[in-house]
Amino acid sequence: MALAIFDLDHTLLAGDSDLAWGEYLAANNYVDAVSYAQKNEDFYQQYLLGEMDINEFLEFALEPLASNNMATLRSWHAVYMTEKVLPMLQDKAKALLQKHRDQGDTLLIITATNSFVAGPICKLHGVDDFIATEPEIIDGSYTGKVNGTPSYRDGKITRLNAWLAEHNISLQGSYGYSDSNNDQPLLEAVDHPCVVDGDDKLVAHAQQQGWPCISLRDE
Repeated sequence: MALAIFDLDHTLLAGDSDLAWGEYLAANNYVDAVSYAQKNEDFYQQYLLGEMDINEFLEFALEPLASNNMATLRSWHAVYMTEKVLPMLQDKAKALLQKHRDQGDTLLIITATNSFVAGPICKLHGVDDFIATEPEIIDGSYTGKVNGTPSYRDGKITRLNAWLAEHNISLQGSYGYSDSNNDQPLLEAVDHPCVVDGDDKLVAHAQQQGWPCISLRDE
């Protein structure tokens, strides 16, 4: 039995749930469609380059949560799951998760995406344990601020270490799966790193380190 850690976007999913949520909000005019869509895409490109300021992004991404009540947000999210997330599910990702279940491994998803967006997606994959960026909630409403450390780049390690201590689990024999150069610190922390449909920078690093590179894209 070991810990198997999975990134969410572009790893288990054939796409980016954060980007798709922003696209969904803009397409339905729940935000200023033109300006929000442009900023959403700009942040995504910065993310791909490894140049995104996580605090600037979260100020942008959490504002719609703070501007709407929980019931409205949940109703939007239910439609978003059907329209945006279901088409991004991958049979090969499900099979990989099941392989680790069959081995008796503990499954954990770590994502920089906020827990409002990502939580139901993790549950959809049958993974109860996940670490996501936590939006602050006061009196049942989102404030637009972050609670604790965002689970992004080195922040994933900070959050992972806290989770390991809380659950009395070690990284001995652990597996890690991700597509992004932003997750290089995470992959270096596990015993069995694996690049999944990786970006060019991460694939180059993996080749230098002798890490396996696989694809979960359904043909």
